[in-house]
Amino acid sequence: MSRIAYVNGRYVRRSQASVNIEDRGYQFADGVYEVCEVRGGQLVDERRHMERLVRSLTELRIALPMSLTALSVVLHEVVRRNRVMDGIVYLQVTRGVARRDHAFPAPEVPPSVVVTANRLDVGRAEALAGEGIAVITVPENRWDRVDIKSIALLPNVLAKQQAREQGAREAWYVGRDGKVTEGSSSNAWIVTRDGKVVTRQADHGILRGITRTVLLDAIKAKGLDLEERPFTVAEALAAREAFLTSASQIVMPVVRIDGHPIGNGAPGLLSTALRREFRRYSEVS
Repeated sequence: MSRIAYVNGRYVRRSQASVNIEDRGYQFADGVYEVCEVRGGQLVDERRHMERLVRSLTELRIALPMSLTALSVVLHEVVRRNRVMDGIVYLQVTRGVARRDHAFPAPEVPPSVVVTANRLDVGRAEALAGEGIAVITVPENRWDRVDIKSIALLPNVLAKQQAREQGAREAWYVGRDGKVTEGSSSNAWIVTRDGKVVTRQADHGILRGITRTVLLDAIKAKGLDLEERPFTVAEALAAREAFLTSASQIVMPVVRIDGHPIGNGAPGLLSTALRREFRRYSEVS
């Protein structure tokens, strides 16, 4: 079966899909994106993802390319045409195609839209969660509006590559104050020795992760002690547990940071339980 993409109004074979070389996403990374989990052929937390998409577009003054109802139809159709039961659907919106000039095109041009869908190996992900992953820490070197889900991800790419070269799966950014902001493609969490669940507050310094938002609901519903605040690398190393959250990894236990074991060096009981509980609080459509 040919893989199918949606590109600016057309469903086309991925091998034949293309965008204009003067698309501002290609020229300037002038665009935003969303990644939504697909579970059992359904989209997970689509409403929340679309709300964040609208916020990102508004912050960058990019027009919504179509109604949210029409966009939902496209997302579901790309998932259906690719027969993705478990995986992700990727949506990218850029300011559009215009002669290369840093300033916005005048008059405005139509935004460009690309949607793709890919399968993920659920069994492999569960096995990985059963073992836990390693992360490294890297200096924070991104712009101060990472709350916007922009496609300008070069620092994230370099951080992720550094992690892979050191035998880890993720990199956590650390600011000049010595406190963790977030991962290169995830939000960062710890569980303190006295059982408090800690993650940085959702300000301009982190992306307001959708999985993070859903997990906050789960944590509050279970009556766990939650603190939304920055934490230091030293706190993370001394923590009872650590984990990260993202649409593709859900709740992923972290068992080593910069080569040092966290807790007993195995996935923690709480992070493992929260991974199981997540499905009860997410929405499917």
